[in-house]
Amino acid sequence: MVNTYYCSSEEFVKNSKIPVRVMQTEADMMEEIAELMASVIEKNNAKGEKTVIICPVGPIGQYPIFAQKVNERNISLQNCWFINMDEYLVGDDETIPYENPLSFKATMDRVLYSQVKEELLMPTSQRLFPEPKKEAEIDALFEKLGKVDLCLTGVGINGHIAFNEPPKANDVITDEEYKNCGTRCADIATETVVNNGANKLRGALDIFPKRCITLGMKQLLKARVLKVYLYCNWQWGIMRKMALEEESRFMPVSFLQSHPNAEMVITQSLYDFNL
Repeated sequence: MVNTYYCSSEEFVKNSKIPVRVMQTEADMMEEIAELMASVIEKNNAKGEKTVIICPVGPIGQYPIFAQKVNERNISLQNCWFINMDEYLVGDDETIPYENPLSFKATMDRVLYSQVKEELLMPTSQRLFPEPKKEAEIDALFEKLGKVDLCLTGVGINGHIAFNEPPKANDVITDEEYKNCGTRCADIATETVVNNGANKLRGALDIFPKRCITLGMKQLLKARVLKVYLYCNWQWGIMRKMALEEESRFMPVSFLQSHPNAEMVITQSLYDFNL
């Protein structure tokens, strides 16, 4: 059996349960994500088909590059649906205020939608976020749209994808039930609060949101192409676990192992590091 943390880089790739590809830098990844988004939209537009993309806020470096490609290549987004993965909640499960620096909706407006020429941009009704008390509506929309072309995202320190946090050990849920969870409000795991709070609020953990709303694994796994991009030093551990250990609800990103078109893309520095 290959040791998760102590095998060589070569053994890690050879024994990975999910395809692994190495890119040189984070910047290369952002360029690739932007081009994948632009290309699939161009292909669908040429066929008169809609495009549905599940969008993360993390990473976000791809969005200004994508907007530039859209503007330069005159790519219409009119027949696109961009559905964001998640959002923070505050108070009594209310969406975090738009003015809060953590707001994912404000981030998307700033780094993407405000950067696209108005005549190319899709209507606001096709720029969607999951909302409390409207969970069933977003799940129904996925069924109505009938497809998800792309989900290109990162992964959390504990293996969450979107805010699908690992359940607690005593939670009564099976792996299969977890894979079929839909959109829902949920607690944010302590590991996520600490990691995100350290990076985004300089350690002000007491004011970091403890609740969220997230698309479920059921929606994410609908994507025809599902890629996770890892480029942070702290992702090395979960990179090894998702590649070498068995699928489990306690590491939700590991469910990509059985996805027909999933890939883990990592930077050269993550690949090179060995204990």
